[in-house]
Amino acid sequence: RITTTWGEELALRLDPKRKMSADGDGDNVLGRQIGGRKTVVKNKSAADRQITAEQMLRESMERGGADQTFRPPKRVITDHQELAELRLQKRKEYEDTIRRSRTNMGVWAQYALWEASQKEFERARSVFERAIDVDYKNQSIWLKYAEMEMKNRFVNHARNVWDRAVTLLPRVDQFWYKFSYMEEMLGNVAGARQIFERWMKWAPGPNAWNTYIKFEVRRRNIPRARSVYERMLITHNELETYLKFAKFEVKHGKKEYGRLVYERALKELGEDAHREELFVAFAKFEEACKEFDRARVIYKYALDNVPKEEAKRLYEMYSAFEKKHGTRETVEDVILSKRRFQYEEEIRDNPLNYDAWFDYIRLEEAKGKKDRIREVYERAISNKPPVQEKRFWKRYVFLWINYAVFEELDAKDVERARMVWRACLQNIPHKVFTFAKVWLMAARFEVRQRDLKAARQLLGTALGKCPKEKLFKGYIELEFRLAEIDRCRKIYEKYLEFMPENCQAWKKYGELEATLQESERARAIFEMAVNQEVLDMPEMLWKAYIDFEIRLKQFDRVRELYRRLLKRTKHVRVWISFAQFETSINDIKRARGVFEEANDYFKSGSEDDSAASLKEERVMLVETWLEFETNRGSNKTVQKVKDMLPRRVRNKRLIKAEDGSDAYWEEYYDYIFPDEDQKQQTNFKLLEMARKWKTQQKMEED
Repeated sequence: RITTTWGEELALRLDPKRKMSADGDGDNVLGRQIGGRKTVVKNKSAADRQITAEQMLRESMERGGADQTFRPPKRVITDHQELAELRLQKRKEYEDTIRRSRTNMGVWAQYALWEASQKEFERARSVFERAIDVDYKNQSIWLKYAEMEMKNRFVNHARNVWDRAVTLLPRVDQFWYKFSYMEEMLGNVAGARQIFERWMKWAPGPNAWNTYIKFEVRRRNIPRARSVYERMLITHNELETYLKFAKFEVKHGKKEYGRLVYERALKELGEDAHREELFVAFAKFEEACKEFDRARVIYKYALDNVPKEEAKRLYEMYSAFEKKHGTRETVEDVILSKRRFQYEEEIRDNPLNYDAWFDYIRLEEAKGKKDRIREVYERAISNKPPVQEKRFWKRYVFLWINYAVFEELDAKDVERARMVWRACLQNIPHKVFTFAKVWLMAARFEVRQRDLKAARQLLGTALGKCPKEKLFKGYIELEFRLAEIDRCRKIYEKYLEFMPENCQAWKKYGELEATLQESERARAIFEMAVNQEVLDMPEMLWKAYIDFEIRLKQFDRVRELYRRLLKRTKHVRVWISFAQFETSINDIKRARGVFEEANDYFKSGSEDDSAASLKEERVMLVETWLEFETNRGSNKTVQKVKDMLPRRVRNKRLIKAEDGSDAYWEEYYDYIFPDEDQKQQTNFKLLEMARKWKTQQKMEED
């Protein structure tokens, strides 16, 4: 039986020679022809409610649903003639479609499969062959061709199709898979192996080799599978292939062969084998074989050779291994490796993080491996700051300093330390800024090596390129320790030429000559210093000069210096120091005279409104004077000074704003001395007398 549509059935059953009647009664004729019944229309008048075609379509969609597809009625064929006519019509339709779209392989496949469904296998093969002639590179047509043959148990025909397919399209792996699988299912092991061998000659991908190996394993032919792996290593010399080969050997009980495969991977792949996967698998293999020492060596070798950013899992595995099988020392090594990995991550994120570099270097120094310490130092100093600003270079320069100290003290390599110092000085941009510490430490290094000439050359070069106060001081200190006094004097001269306003330099120069008991030279230096027009700290210089004369017990010169200083400044501390000097040599009369002279000066200055700030200095002077009289004077002199002490009063003053308006009142403390109080009382009496006189004059006028 064959089903067909209602239109085809109608066309077969209708007699094409019969015609409808001329009066147009087509419905009655059609009814008689189809069912043998006469259809009678009772009322042919127009209905009261008309239905449009649009409404009919809408109702059909609502009732039937848009998702329901049209299902044609089944047709039952009971006659061979009808079947032949149907086949002829279907073939004609397919041929017409093929002529219109010759390259549409889907139509060819439908045509061929329809012929196969009619058990017309020769015709189906003919259609497939015609399709292959049109486009032999189309994979789906070959697959459907071969599947049709296998489905209908034409094994030899299927072999022929697969053979032609793999010959024409050898790079399509699906053909090889299905061809070999068919032969294996048929029990033709030799034929399947022959197919695999043909396939392997084309050097396919790893999946094809794995399929061949699995085939041999299923046939329990392990030696042949091993030989396939060996051939696969030639074609695909990759780490994944070695790992699979090693697992294969271990799985089948050949542990010594598995170890050889891992070792071959390290030897034959070289740097490409330095990957986390290989070492983790190798170490796990040795651990499973109870070879803990071998596993530990593998882990350590891996940590030294695998890039740190790719060894995270390796560190975790190593830590777990040592916790299970290691000792306390080995666990500490694991922790050290983990910290090293953390530092590597920090450095990778920010190579200019010098604090991380310092921590990393200290970690390696604690380990004590010189080559590794040097490697870390070299990596650290290669990260030069991108900006030429001194604040960015401070931490960087300390890397060089630590490197040089390590080479000198720990590694005991003097020449390498000298090279580090030279390289450090070459990297610093001395025209922009410099580091006196580096110059001085490099010079001291040469002194420790007993090469004074090299040390002096370094410091001379430093003073020529970038003179700094610290360099002068360091150079002078070096020559002074070497007892090279003439060199010290020359350096001091250069120092003072460079910074003539530096009181500290003048003071040190004078003290140097004083230490050498060159009093005249020291006095001349101090005289030159105090006569400079610009000085940064003149009070320190005058004090050093005065102390120098006091040590020589030249008291007249000291008094002369104090008088010269008082001509330049009338500061209260100078007066107090002058008086204390006279007290120290037990000249009480002169000391009291100095206090009285100072008091007279501040008294006259405080009477002037412009010198109101001298009151506080006068208070300090009087308090110091009272202390002096308490220790060295009599009761009379003490009472006299006490009578000079001022009263402390609280006053208010108006504070002006920036625009000149009154802002607020401020409270402050003021000092009123007895002489000022008497003067104020005298002024008050004069004002009272003037008021009384004015009142008397007014009364007389009245």
